[in-house]
Amino acid sequence: QVQLVESGGGLVQPGESLRLSCAASGSIAGLYSMGWYRQVPGKQREAVAHISTGGSTIYADSVKGRFTISRDNAKNTVFLQMNSLKSEDTAVYYCTIIIRATNYWGPGTQVTVSS
Repeated sequence: QVQLVESGGGLVQPGESLRLSCAASGSIAGLYSMGWYRQVPGKQREAVAHISTGGSTIYADSVKGRFTISRDNAKNTVFLQMNSLKSEDTAVYYCTIIIRATNYWGPGTQVTVSS
């Protein structure tokens, strides 16, 4: 079993920043990649950022230049630094870890950007 716990969500004003964290625990061994997704009510969950075992990153076009994903392998933790937040970034953000082609998900953390 793999458990993920996100933290760092909250309410901020447009233009402000937030840093999300996600710690993984349990049966984690070998190579794995991690990522962040987000979802708003009535819409499909969308990929935000992904980081490979070796540290290569991929971002959704909507967050490029504003969000940065990073990881601490020693702590099985992934981070999402979100700068210049916009109202359209409002969503529940989910952390995922991919181990041997299986996705495991956290419960999500709410990010609300509003003036």
